[in-house]
Amino acid sequence: MAKVLLENIQRKFNNVTAIEDITFEIPDGEFWVLVGPSGCGKSTILRTIAGLETATSGNLFIGDRLVNDIPARARDVAMVFQNYALYPHKTVAQNIAFGLEMRKVDRKIIQERLLTVARSLSLENLLDRKPKQLSGGQQQRVALGRAIARQPQLFLLDEPLSNLDAQLRDDTRAELKQLHQQLRITTIYVTHDQVEAMTLADKIVVLNRGRIQQIGDPQSIYALPANEMVASFLGNPPMNILPAIYKGDNFDISGQLLAIPENIKNSLNLHPEQICNLGIRPEHIYINLDEQSTFGRILQKNGEYREEVSDLLAEVKVIEPLGRETLIRTSLPNSFGFINVQVPGGVRLHPGERLHLRLDLDHLFLFEPSNGKRIFPITR
Repeated sequence: MAKVLLENIQRKFNNVTAIEDITFEIPDGEFWVLVGPSGCGKSTILRTIAGLETATSGNLFIGDRLVNDIPARARDVAMVFQNYALYPHKTVAQNIAFGLEMRKVDRKIIQERLLTVARSLSLENLLDRKPKQLSGGQQQRVALGRAIARQPQLFLLDEPLSNLDAQLRDDTRAELKQLHQQLRITTIYVTHDQVEAMTLADKIVVLNRGRIQQIGDPQSIYALPANEMVASFLGNPPMNILPAIYKGDNFDISGQLLAIPENIKNSLNLHPEQICNLGIRPEHIYINLDEQSTFGRILQKNGEYREEVSDLLAEVKVIEPLGRETLIRTSLPNSFGFINVQVPGGVRLHPGERLHLRLDLDHLFLFEPSNGKRIFPITR
C-alpha cells in the first residue's frame, strides 16, 4: 500500500492538452474516485499513474518513489479495465494466478491467494471455467480477482462496472466497497457515473475539460459545490439551474418575482439588475396546488409545517414514477427547459396541471453565468 502524489501533471497530445495542472495527494489506504463527463481527462490521469501514458510535465510519486521514468511493470500497480482483458484460453484459476506466476511467486502462496480471492468474490465454483463460459459480471469479478491476488501497492479501476446490467452493477459496487474495507489498498476509480462516485468514494475528484473542478468527500461536495458544473453534475436528478435577475427584494425568473427572505437578502453581494443563475435541488422544492395565494403553510416531507415566502407558478409536463418517489418535470410560462421536483410516490398529478413551486431558499445557490463560479453562499 502507498500514498499517491501528483504534482502539476500535464499531458498533451500534439497540440491538444488532455489534462493540465493536475495536483492532488491520496493518503495511504483511501478510495478516491475520478469523475466527470466523457473527455474530461479522468482515464488519461489513470493511465498516466499506471505508466501507460507519459506525462508531458509534472511529477508523479507512488509511495516515496518518483516514478516519472519508471516503466509500468515496475510500478507495482494493478489495473482493471472496462473490457476485462481476460485470457480466453485460460481458466478462471489460471487468469487469477497469471500475474503471480509471471513474478515467480511460490506455488503454495499462489494457491493460498487464489482460494482466498475466489472465496471473497464467490468464484470458488467457477475456477475451471473459461471466460466464454462466464456472464459479464463473473468475468468482471475474475478481472478484479486477478488484480487483488497480486496484492499491489495501488489499485487502478477504469470504469469496471459500465458493461454490467443495473442490478449486477449495484451488487458488484457493494462488493467492491466491502473488499476495500477489508484490504485497505489505495484505490483510484474512474467513472462517469455520479452514483458510483458518491457511494464508493472516500474523496471525489470532479474533472471537466482536463482540469480539476473540486476535491472533497461526497457529502461536502454535494452540499457545497464549487461551481455550476459540479452542482449540476453531482446529484440524481441534477440541481435545477434557473436564469434570474436580481431586483433587490426579489429575483425575476422568467417574468415571475421570487421573494427573497431578509436573512438571505442581507447576505447577498449583488447589484440591482445583476444576472445570475439560481440553483436549487429537486428535493428542496415543494408543491402547492392552491392557486389562490403565493404564501401560506406547506407540508414538508418530514411531516412538519413551516411558513414559506417564495413560490413560482409552473405547469406539469412529464411525470416519472420511481416507486417511493415521483419525479415531476415542470416548466415555467415563457421559458425553456424543465424544473425537476421530487415528490412522495403517493402524490397524483397530471400533465398540464398548474401548481405552485415552493422553494426552500435556505438551500439556495447562485452562480456567475460567465464562468459558473459559485457566488452564494460563500460558505455554509
